[in-house]
Amino acid sequence: MKGPVQTLLALLSAAGRAYGLRIRRRRHLWRSFRSRHALRGEIDRSGTIQSGDILCFMTVRNEVLRLPHFLSHHRKLGVDHFLIVDNDSDDGTADYLAAQPDVSLWHTKASYKLSRFGIDWVTWLQMRYGHGHWCLTLDADELLIYPYWETRNLPALTSWLNDQGLAALGTMMLDLYPDGALSQAQIAPGDDPLSVLRWFDPGNYVVQVQERMGNLWIQGGPRARLFFTDEPRRAPTLNKIPLVRWDRRFAYVNSTHSMLPPRMNAVYATDGGEQISGLLLHTKFLPEIISKSAEEKARRQHFANSALYDGYYDTVIADPVLRCPTSERLTGWRRLESLGLMSRGGWI
Repeated sequence: MKGPVQTLLALLSAAGRAYGLRIRRRRHLWRSFRSRHALRGEIDRSGTIQSGDILCFMTVRNEVLRLPHFLSHHRKLGVDHFLIVDNDSDDGTADYLAAQPDVSLWHTKASYKLSRFGIDWVTWLQMRYGHGHWCLTLDADELLIYPYWETRNLPALTSWLNDQGLAALGTMMLDLYPDGALSQAQIAPGDDPLSVLRWFDPGNYVVQVQERMGNLWIQGGPRARLFFTDEPRRAPTLNKIPLVRWDRRFAYVNSTHSMLPPRMNAVYATDGGEQISGLLLHTKFLPEIISKSAEEKARRQHFANSALYDGYYDTVIADPVLRCPTSERLTGWRRLESLGLMSRGGWI
């Protein structure tokens, strides 16, 4: 049992931690405000955004292969407008996006790494356009799904979340991979990546709660199993909070893995029950990852300490087979829920 001195010290420590997080959030927002100078508007269709529209924000570079299906998938879910920063693509990505009637497009040649991996740019756009909207923040290799996603769209989901007093949807990123070597999973622009990325790891996931901000920290899957076998703590973080009823005072901290204010990280149940959650189907392991890994190993734009990940890039460049005896074929969301990878919570 704590005495009065210990209780006072605990209260002071909590107050200091809360103050530090407020300062950190304001610093991120200030960085994002300054980053607007790095963005050049290419196509601004934001005037078509209506009250209640669901928006999607993202930073892309050389994603023309994935974008047709990515946009189609999320349009079907109910996204009304996409606000996208193109980080100096040279594969036709910018021209493709500029031709889409529901896309507003910005361009930058600035450093992806120094912009907190694109989050500063996206946060500025969210401050300007996202306030009061339900906003998705995604990468081009992520496809959002959730319970009943094939029959209930995002307006139905966000309406239910509003009724439940929930301001965000938590997800786990589920790495998908082909049957054989990465180089064999060939698709054309517009094809569904899931036509070749049919397999996933059904288990081997580790979940912790980060004390400082209360966010989940999930690791595992094929990247932990194959690329970080000897150092699992360096495996990629899989938890994300991609769908948020946005407020201009919000800020992502590390990609979309955690947010400030810290109450926004409470996307999981603490009472022994379950809270609704979804999945980001991660289509990273298409054949182009081999050449992109060689490029990114040289560019060093995707990790805070990029040199530590040279072994990761080298393994990808070697064209590995990710499927193993425990891999499972992707079927439907009900099977994913039965494995504990997503949950309906109370959404019936």
